[in-house]
Amino acid sequence: MKNIPLISSIMSTKIITLKKDDDLETAERLFKRHKIRHIPVVKGDAIIGMLSYTDLLRISFADAVDESETEVESLVYNMFTIEQVMAKNVVSVSSTASIKEVAEILAKKEFHALPVVDDDVLVGIVTTTDLIEFLIMQL
Repeated sequence: MKNIPLISSIMSTKIITLKKDDDLETAERLFKRHKIRHIPVVKGDAIIGMLSYTDLLRISFADAVDESETEVESLVYNMFTIEQVMAKNVVSVSSTASIKEVAEILAKKEFHALPVVDDDVLVGIVTTTDLIEFLIMQL
């Protein structure tokens, strides 16, 4: 049987996070500044939700036009909180999960990112991009 690497070998450990009390303008700035699509929402070290850039686009078309724009000018963001927009029932994996296990979850659930949690502490995030880059290196 092949030795399938652990997800800890490809996950991102420099995690950008939000708190539920942060505002959506802050979230959009983080998405654009760091060129990311998913941000875990945390309370202390524990994950309580996941916010995706797609979640923001669902409530506001104004900022979808120019993704390179860094100024946020969306009044609709004042109508919602991160807690209202984020996904709350977050599926997570441990850092000892195999890359294959994670790929199967992402494919089945049609997620694009999973938080990596050990002992109720957020330790990383893995995305479909991480898996594609891993696959490319194998070829």
